[in-house]
Amino acid sequence: MAESTTPPTEPDDALHRPERLPEAFVAAWNDRDPERIGALFDEDAEFVNVTGLWWHNRAAIQKAHAYGLERIFSASTLTLLETRVKRLSPRIAVVHAKMEMVGQSAADGVEAPRTRRTIFSFVVHDTPGGWRCASAHNTDVVPGAETNLLDDEGRLRPVSYRRPHTP
Repeated sequence: MAESTTPPTEPDDALHRPERLPEAFVAAWNDRDPERIGALFDEDAEFVNVTGLWWHNRAAIQKAHAYGLERIFSASTLTLLETRVKRLSPRIAVVHAKMEMVGQSAADGVEAPRTRRTIFSFVVHDTPGGWRCASAHNTDVVPGAETNLLDDEGRLRPVSYRRPHTP
């Protein structure tokens, strides 16, 4: 059964409990420190971002976050809202974390991007150096949407089937 957890106690024990890994990710993000983000992951870790970009090792994860923190999220703030842990064994867990981000850089005619919420899934395991992430997946939360449709121009659009369909 998943257990809900509360915010941190002390930063020095950030990797001594699986539920602390999202906290460490948020702290490294807000400090604009891609090396600390990379250090949370196994050397051969996998990471899928909100658009489906897929990185296959720590170096690629770190490089992508260095780029993002410099160009896309340089003024952003990430906040951890909720963490849930499902233990698969004493040394393996799935950690889900709901996060909120403000301050994304302007792009494509959007001068003041709004607050985004995401849900991260981290598959973590206990190592001699503390809990590390083997795989992570970040998903945007789209209020009111149930799925995405690919339109005639090749763009994904969030949709809900609960509302009347308009052709």
